[in-house]
Amino acid sequence: MTDAELSDLVKSCLYTVAPDIEGESIDPEKSFRALFEIDSMDFLNFVIGLHKATGVEILERDYPNLQTLSGAVAFLRQRLP
Repeated sequence: MTDAELSDLVKSCLYTVAPDIEGESIDPEKSFRALFEIDSMDFLNFVIGLHKATGVEILERDYPNLQTLSGAVAFLRQRLP
């Protein structure tokens, strides 16, 4: 997958747990929690959505890597074949 495709996938998973933010600008370096005030359950559902969409095992220690768009894309790029 290209970085653009990974970015779209991450956004899609994010919009699933927070549909009211769809269409808003996402700064790739800012935390999703800071940008959109999503809570810990929304973040966990986002992580579960990424796992379901990609099959990539995501451990709790990986969560800090998934807090920004650029971080999530980089994480998935490393983990996907």
